[in-house]
Amino acid sequence: MVKKMKIIIFVSLFSLTLFIPNYSEQKSDKTYDQLKLLVDILTYVQDNYVEETNVQELIYGAASGMLKPLDPYTQFMEPDSYKEMKIETEGKYGGLGIRITIQDNWLTVVTPLLGTPAYRLGILPGDKIIKIDGESTSGITITEAVKKLRGQPGTKVTITIAREGLKDPVDYTIVREIIKIETSRWKLIDNIGYVRLYEFNSNSLDDMKKALNELTSKNIKGLILDLRNNPGGLLDSAVDIVRLFLGDNKLIVSTKGRIPQSNREYYAMKEAPYEKIPLVVLTNKGSASGSEIVAGALQDHKRAIIIGSRTFGKASVQSVLPLDNGCGLRLTTAKYYTPSGKCIHKDKTHEGGIEPDIKIELSPEIEAKLYQQQELIYPEGKEPKKDEKKEVVSDIVLERAVEILKARDILLQTQQ
Repeated sequence: MVKKMKIIIFVSLFSLTLFIPNYSEQKSDKTYDQLKLLVDILTYVQDNYVEETNVQELIYGAASGMLKPLDPYTQFMEPDSYKEMKIETEGKYGGLGIRITIQDNWLTVVTPLLGTPAYRLGILPGDKIIKIDGESTSGITITEAVKKLRGQPGTKVTITIAREGLKDPVDYTIVREIIKIETSRWKLIDNIGYVRLYEFNSNSLDDMKKALNELTSKNIKGLILDLRNNPGGLLDSAVDIVRLFLGDNKLIVSTKGRIPQSNREYYAMKEAPYEKIPLVVLTNKGSASGSEIVAGALQDHKRAIIIGSRTFGKASVQSVLPLDNGCGLRLTTAKYYTPSGKCIHKDKTHEGGIEPDIKIELSPEIEAKLYQQQELIYPEGKEPKKDEKKEVVSDIVLERAVEILKARDILLQTQQ
């Protein structure tokens, strides 16, 4: 029994080393010496623990525990979690409809997705989830949290939220649903096009092209790309969005890691279909990862004006590696750098994030209200009657962007 278990462990680890070349023989020997400790513990537990043990659970627990000293984005995924992750990148999955991370050692909501159960109940970006079904989330990993939060549609989960400005934590009981991710909405504001991009997944590029085709057919004088509370997603999707606006084979983003395969550069094409359209990008502290790639590239090449507040500061790249038995590993393999060479990753010594060209700070209360009224972005011709419209707060960031693009158009006309 012990010999068989040793083989399982070594084969599993060997499959990982295929992705991480150039290991010296001396380093491998030291690694296997350390693995003997795990095998000894497993053997002793199997032989002596007071109750019969589940070997698979022990192995999965060891794999998760091994990754805890690394970073919040590196995760071991059991078969169900790995399968859900792949479904999620395709734009449809089961759960509450929130993007989460670990921030300041707390499970934190990056953003609730538009129209989902969490969004409808008023969960907000920045909320700390301190309990799930009454159990503290102290020390929890993202993988563990996802496992607790997701479940069969129609089932319930109660999360306890601590929020800036609230005296006491609040319990939210949420009914799980099949989550269909909406990637974008768009409309005309006078003669200015407006596109809100909610995240970067496999549908984002097609949706963005559809929005731009429709808006440019109206002879718009400029475009506003709203990336506020966009938590990111697929790297390739973010790069493809930039290629719509940036040409001349310019550098979009580079990634650098410890192994050669992690060092890559992503470039624009020779021509971009919308490289001449005046562009403003909106950001806030909920704009992360892919959003920061887009904003950073367009800012460094002076292709767009960035308006709003400093972005989240997540500049690490995760590679997803398939493992045996349907498991997966999401591993941080690189950090990305803007075209000017800046790494905007936030850590204990670095504030991180993209600093906007025009900084407009909003109070948490206003940010929350603006987020909750996102569903009031109506496509042209589908606006409700005035007496049916809800009372809304003024979006001064969006208003400033519209003013800038209108002023630019007026200046161009006076120079003709």
